[in-house]
Amino acid sequence: MALIVQKFGGTSVANVDRIRNVASLVKKELDAGNQTVVVLSAMSGVTNKLVSFCEEAAPLYDMREYDAVVSTGEQVTVGLLSIILQSMGVPARAWAGWQVPIRTDAAYGKARIETIDTDNLRAALAAGEVPVVAGFQGVGPEGRVTTLGRGGSDTSAVALAAALSADRCDIYTDVDGVYTTDPRIVPKARKLPRVTYEEMLEMASLGAKVLQTRSVEMAMKYRVNLQVLSSFEDIPGTLVCDEEDIVEKEIVSGIAYSRDEAKVTLQGVKDHPGIAASIFGPLADSNINVDMIVQNVSEQGRTDVTFTVPRTDLSRALKVLDCVRKEVDIRDLSHSDTVVKISVIGVGMRTHAGVAQKMFAALAERGINILVISTSEIKVSVLIEEEYTELALRALHTAYGLDAK
Repeated sequence: MALIVQKFGGTSVANVDRIRNVASLVKKELDAGNQTVVVLSAMSGVTNKLVSFCEEAAPLYDMREYDAVVSTGEQVTVGLLSIILQSMGVPARAWAGWQVPIRTDAAYGKARIETIDTDNLRAALAAGEVPVVAGFQGVGPEGRVTTLGRGGSDTSAVALAAALSADRCDIYTDVDGVYTTDPRIVPKARKLPRVTYEEMLEMASLGAKVLQTRSVEMAMKYRVNLQVLSSFEDIPGTLVCDEEDIVEKEIVSGIAYSRDEAKVTLQGVKDHPGIAASIFGPLADSNINVDMIVQNVSEQGRTDVTFTVPRTDLSRALKVLDCVRKEVDIRDLSHSDTVVKISVIGVGMRTHAGVAQKMFAALAERGINILVISTSEIKVSVLIEEEYTELALRALHTAYGLDAK
C-alpha cells in the first residue's frame, strides 16, 4: 500500500461535474489499494473574485482580513468533494488548514509553512478515511487564518507529502505535463517526460505556471517524488526528479517567460559604499522582491542602477523609493511595466559553453534589443520589451533545437 498526496488545481474543480471527475480519480487510487490525502484549490476564478472584493472594500486593506476572505474559496471545494466521495461510499472529511494544523509564520498573504502536525491526518487514514485538505492556507502564531500566496495549494500538497513521508505527490492540472515552453505560443513545444528539480525550480520561478516555485523548492529539499498529470486525460505526465535519474540531459530543457515584471532605473545615484543597502534594504523591509540588477558608472562619483520587481509590486516599490530618494540622492527615476523576462534553462549548461551567445545571436537576428541580462549556473535570463515576447520564444525554441519533429 502506497500513500499518495493528490492535488487538484482550480480548473480541475471549476464546477460540480469536474469535482465528480476528481472524485473518480481519488477512488481510482483507493481501488488500487493505496491511501490518499487530497489537497484542493478554489474553483477557477474564485480567488480572483475574492481578491477583487477586498480591493473594492478598501484600497489599503488589512492583510489579516484579506486572508480571512480569500481562504474561503478552498472551503467550498473541499466540502463539495467530501460530499461527493461520501455519496460514492468513500469515507471522507473536509479539513481546513487550521484543523490539520498547518502552522505558518505571520506574513499574511504570503505566509511560509513552519510545521505540520500530522497526528490527526494519520489517525484519519488509519480509520480508512480520505482527508480532503484545503490548500493555500494555514494558521499563524496569533491563531488566525493565513494564506500562502498565489499558487500556494501546490506548496500545501508538497509540504503534506513531505510531512507524511508520502510515496508520491501527484499534481493534477489542466495540462498533461511540463513542456519545453508555453505550447499556446509555440505550437512545436514538446512535453518533457522527466525534468530535474533544479530545472523545474528555475522554470517555475521564471514564469512557467505549471508548478508554484515554493512547492518545487520544498520537493527538492525533502526529495518528494513529484508528478505533473492532467485531470482530464489518462496519459503519462512529467516526473520531477533528481538529476541522477535522467540518463541523457539536454543542454537546454526549456524556455520560460514572465510578464509579471517591471523595470526601475535610478539615474545619477551617488556612488559610495552602502548605497545598494540604502536602496534595496527598504524594499526588502516592505517584502518587495528584487530580481535582475544592473549597475554601471554614469559619471564621476555617480552610478545608474536598474532592477526589476514584480509588476504587481511596482506602485509600492515606487512609494518606498520616493521615501529614500533624498537620502540616496537619486537624480532621476524612471520605470516601465511593458517588459518581459525570457529565460533559457538546462542542467546541461554546466558542461557546455556558448549557450548565452546563441541566445543573444538569435534575438539580434530578429532585431530584439536586450535591456538587462542575468545568469546562473543553469539559466540565462534577458529582459526585453513585452511586444517581442512571442517572436523571442519561437526564435529561441528553434535555435536550441527544441521544436517537436
